[in-house]
Amino acid sequence: MTGSPEADVTVIGSGSWATAIVKMLSTNATKICWYVQIDEELKYLKKFHHNQKYLSAIDFKPEKLILTGDINKAIKSAEIIILVTPAAFLKETLSPLKISLNGKTICSAIKGFIPEDNCIVGEFMHKEYNVPYSDIVIITGPSHAEEVAMEKLTYLTIASQDSERARNVARLLKNHYLRTILSDDIYGTEYAAVMKNIFAIAAGICIGLGYGDNFLAVLLSNAAMELKTFIDSIHPIDRDIKCSAYLGDLLVTGYSQFSRNRAFGTMIGKGYSVHNALMEMTMVAEGYYAAKGIHKLRSEMNLSIPIAETVYRILYENAIPSKEVIRLTKILK
Repeated sequence: MTGSPEADVTVIGSGSWATAIVKMLSTNATKICWYVQIDEELKYLKKFHHNQKYLSAIDFKPEKLILTGDINKAIKSAEIIILVTPAAFLKETLSPLKISLNGKTICSAIKGFIPEDNCIVGEFMHKEYNVPYSDIVIITGPSHAEEVAMEKLTYLTIASQDSERARNVARLLKNHYLRTILSDDIYGTEYAAVMKNIFAIAAGICIGLGYGDNFLAVLLSNAAMELKTFIDSIHPIDRDIKCSAYLGDLLVTGYSQFSRNRAFGTMIGKGYSVHNALMEMTMVAEGYYAAKGIHKLRSEMNLSIPIAETVYRILYENAIPSKEVIRLTKILK
């Protein structure tokens, strides 16, 4: 590449989590390039300096931002790229890309599966764009955008096989309300971020059916065991499932009022059809797509993850939620 980058970091996406990440970066970054795909939203941000649709209470300093609707300009503007679009739309978002990602730090803050390719974002970027795994950084929770907007104390895990890349990203993000934990587990942290959304849907279904906190505790403790079974099988390394990137992210997504996946599951439990529940959502419930992807991988590996399978049957096989959960109660420990 020639010349100095215009920005310290580029953020791809304009939803609630992307908006929260731009807020976090605003403390330490001199310039942030923010790619906003929808022209109406881009014009609004340029004029009023806040996101019209998501976390609208956050006001951004215009001198900090380079706002663009050109994906190639956005990628060219910085050496650190943070992807924060819903996984289902990532391929479409990147489809106009013509410039190389060679040498750039590619960060995924996306907590979902690429549906057509049935893989996590890191694997997709490696296969589709030849990004070396050493250039990939995973940004994961436990975290909700709404609490970041309120500057509630939050911890993020920054995972990379290249510790210097992880530290560079962490330095940009951390501030008085945001602390960072470094990890080298790019597979486990990303798969955990995907699977916890499925388990949050299960929690929501149970809430919608009238189950209480006592059962929810049993459900999520069993979900943690399923999480360990799956990620240890797909990428066996020494990891502590009790760490916040795994168990913590599962708990906050299963219990929090801000969890969109739990909200989606709650509608299903209350009797909404899957189609109608999806239509009611103002944000993407990543667990809907993840349930199908994890089901395929589970089948290939012949693993027993009954909570995830229960969610799959309800979402994709028209199984009756009440009957499925009753069956699940008989095998949980």
